[in-house]
Amino acid sequence: MPIIKSAQKRMRQEITRRNRNRQFKNELRDLTKSFSAALATKDSKKVNEALNMVVSQLDKAVKKNTLHKNNAARKKSALHKQVAASGIKLTGTKAKKAPAKKPTTKKAPAKKPAAKKAPAKKKTTAKKS
Repeated sequence: MPIIKSAQKRMRQEITRRNRNRQFKNELRDLTKSFSAALATKDSKKVNEALNMVVSQLDKAVKKNTLHKNNAARKKSALHKQVAASGIKLTGTKAKKAPAKKPTTKKAPAKKPAAKKAPAKKKTTAKKS
C-alpha cells in the first residue's frame, strides 16, 4: 500500500479505470457472442442488428481509449469476413444522408486597390566647402 498521498490517489484511479474497462470489455464480449449466435441462425436481419451493435461498441471502446484503433479495426474486419463467408447479404447500414449543399456561385476575387507610390525623394547635393 502506498504511503504518499498522490500514489494513493493514483491507485484509486487505477482501480476505477480497471473496473470500467473490464465492464466495457465484458459487454463487448457478450455482444460478440450474440453476433455469433445470430450468424448461426442465418437470419440476415438479426445478423445485421448484432453486427451494428458490435461495431458501435468497438467504436466506443476506441473513443474511450479502452481498445487501440487498430485492434478494433482488426476485430471489425474479422466480423465482416465471417458474414461474407456465411453468404448472408447485409441490408444497408444506417448511413446518415449529407445535408443538401446549396449551389455556390464562383465570385471573382476581390481586387485590391493599387498601392499609391510614394513621391520620389529629391536628391540634393550638398556643397562641400
